[in-house]
Amino acid sequence: LESELFGHVKGAFPDAVSDRPGLVQQAHLGTLFLEEVGELPSDLQDKLLRVIDQGVVTRVGSQQIEYVDVRIVGSTSYDLAAAVDRGSFLRELYTRLNVVDFDVPALRDRPEDVIVLAEAFLRRHGGRRELGEIDDEAAWVMENYTWPGNVRELENCIERACTLAS
Repeated sequence: LESELFGHVKGAFPDAVSDRPGLVQQAHLGTLFLEEVGELPSDLQDKLLRVIDQGVVTRVGSQQIEYVDVRIVGSTSYDLAAAVDRGSFLRELYTRLNVVDFDVPALRDRPEDVIVLAEAFLRRHGGRRELGEIDDEAAWVMENYTWPGNVRELENCIERACTLAS
């Protein structure tokens, strides 16, 4: 994960056969979206905080500092404030990331979005095939299911249906 985010130099570890920039360097002058930022290990939290505070990255296996200008946007299903209180998430990183905070309710709490999303996924995964529409019975089932995997589970369900549809 450290190599993916911050890059590495050739020889830093057995599979590092060449220098490679990380996602942070690749997002220079843009935005990097970090999904499930609440799961970052503490050593990577420190390094991410350094990127935000100082705009610097050091690749795995190197001591050379590289400057980056990147906006970090993160999402998480964790309560980061509680993680800070437990000591499992850095307060400083939480403060830097929490510039704009908004809560998106779970899909089970907004059944009115299920069919809208399902239809969008049907268009995305249906390709050029004419698969028809979601009928009333299927819509009722989808709207009354709890979707523990949230929107990803719904998308996977629709993709599977598109793949198996004759």
